Amino acid sequence: MTVSVSPALTRTDSPTTAQATAELYGIDRWGHGFFEVLPSGDLALRNPLNPDAAPLSLPDIVADLQTRGIEAPLLLRVGDYLRAAMQDVNGAFTDAIEKTGYRNTYRGVFPIKVNQQAQVVDRIVEYGREMNFGLEAGSKPELVIALSHRLAPEALIVCNGVKDAEFIQLATLSRKLGFNTVIVLESPKEADTVIEVCKDLDVEPMLGVRVKLTNTVGGKWAKSSGDRSTFGMNTEQLVTVMDKLRDANMLHCLQLQHSHLGSQVPDVNDVRRSVTEACRYFTEMTREGAPLTHLDLGGGLGFDYTGEKRAAENSINYTVAEYATNVVELVGYAMDEAQIAHPVLVTESGRAVAASSSMLIFSVLEATLYDAPSAADPQEGDHHLMTDLAAVAKYLSADRLQECLNDATFYRDEMRALFRRNYIDLRQMARAERMHMWLMTRIRALAAEVEDGSDVDEQLEEMSDIYHCNFSLFQSLPDVWAIDQLHPITPLQMLDQTPDRRAILSDITCDSDGKIDQFILSDRVAGALPVHSLPEDHPYYMGVFFVGAYQETLGDLHNLFGDTNVVTIELLPEGGFDLAHEQEGDTIAEVLSYVEYDPTDCIAAFRRIVDSATSAGRLASSERRDLMRAFRESIAGYTYYE
Repeated sequence: MTVSVSPALTRTDSPTTAQATAELYGIDRWGHGFFEVLPSGDLALRNPLNPDAAPLSLPDIVADLQTRGIEAPLLLRVGDYLRAAMQDVNGAFTDAIEKTGYRNTYRGVFPIKVNQQAQVVDRIVEYGREMNFGLEAGSKPELVIALSHRLAPEALIVCNGVKDAEFIQLATLSRKLGFNTVIVLESPKEADTVIEVCKDLDVEPMLGVRVKLTNTVGGKWAKSSGDRSTFGMNTEQLVTVMDKLRDANMLHCLQLQHSHLGSQVPDVNDVRRSVTEACRYFTEMTREGAPLTHLDLGGGLGFDYTGEKRAAENSINYTVAEYATNVVELVGYAMDEAQIAHPVLVTESGRAVAASSSMLIFSVLEATLYDAPSAADPQEGDHHLMTDLAAVAKYLSADRLQECLNDATFYRDEMRALFRRNYIDLRQMARAERMHMWLMTRIRALAAEVEDGSDVDEQLEEMSDIYHCNFSLFQSLPDVWAIDQLHPITPLQMLDQTPDRRAILSDITCDSDGKIDQFILSDRVAGALPVHSLPEDHPYYMGVFFVGAYQETLGDLHNLFGDTNVVTIELLPEGGFDLAHEQEGDTIAEVLSYVEYDPTDCIAAFRRIVDSATSAGRLASSERRDLMRAFRESIAGYTYYE
């Protein structure tokens, strides 16, 4: 379904304001060229595959989807971004191979665990066919997914993880169908199982071995690397497995070495050290008689979420091209030195491929504002601390901001202590809170005019507004909650106007952890996000970007909020988009079934309660009808705010 959406025209302010706002949020810094702020103030999508195409307004896309009954919150996937990322990785290795004279080829493999959704995997197979892009399966369900796709003739299926006899049998027999399925041995015990199963089948498998590297990389996922990582074999186990294969006359089946560099590796020098070590194992295994033809360097290629371009947990200090060039050069040098044929290079770059392709869009429902439009005057009989608090306004000035902030907070806190001890009443406490919020409003205004008010700004962030939003952090952004993952977040509209407030974002769950309070800005990670006062005439939408890796498959059902609506679009050269796929979000009935409730039983049980109340005269017949209808409609409805 093709939809034509034209870029919005300028609404109010000049393009200078839109540019300044874009710089405030750091959009050009972290946006990878995918986003642009229009003069209208709308955030727009750019097409990396067609740079000359007009940018497409995100609010206009959301409005168009709403007319079709697709409501926010929603996950918006952009197929062009997925294709562009795959081409970027494959192209970087192809260019590096050509420039360095490397004498073999590259095979990209997408780890299904990074995003198991059918619409994502289907497109990776479709887009990757011309690149011979393959899939990595770390479980039997993922192997079933991989084998249900018609992969390119040279594409690999790399089987990692713990494998039982059934897994091994399926992977081995799939070779008869033309799949290039590699069983990566994780332990000597697994090698025994493979030998036994393959002898029973009388089929020769394509085998790999996962070798633990001793080099430990930095970053959030450091423990996935080094000799204390969970999967793979140490040197002694590797020798044992090679001897087992030799004794079983199966050493000739060993064609791939898998050495996982690490996940989201922030420092390119860690990549260099790990690749060098992996090459040592490869050359030594070759000397031992293993006819290795493929070197799989696993994951590691990071994604720059913040745009910092430095070795940090949410950033990287290298480009995709630099990563590929280092890998190709180091492997080529090592093989030439050992006088060994160059192997096929394999990487399992899931995050770098999938992260940019999806964004979460939701509306702000309401706001808890930490300010007051006017002061609360002390009244006769008020405690003297109330008078002291009000007196701060008399000496409030730009050069005494820190002093006034300290005083106002101290007096307010002392008043709270008096209230807890029953020395002041509720109304006096309310006046103190109002006075304090009014002072904070004035302090914020003065701080905005001071060039160097960073310390005060940081303290004011702790008193930011709370914007209550229609999404579940636990369902849609689990890494933000669990491991403090940073994702860029911006308003989708009004970017032609200078933000006049700062807020943290609270989700719709009844959990104090359901909030986002770390935000990527142009110059730092801040404790509050610049936002606008909520408009009265239209929704205020927020976007969370680069959520295509892991977030869709790790979510949980906190408060029984299910999957959001999901839409996949393809950008068109003339400026519109093609609605490629729509997946309705979970209904309450579906979510109830996930936690072992039968929705039909719930309706029947509720009906019995209603009928009992009707028989007892507590409920009129018309009320019974309305109540049952409301219950049925709720069960059939969306789990989010409608």
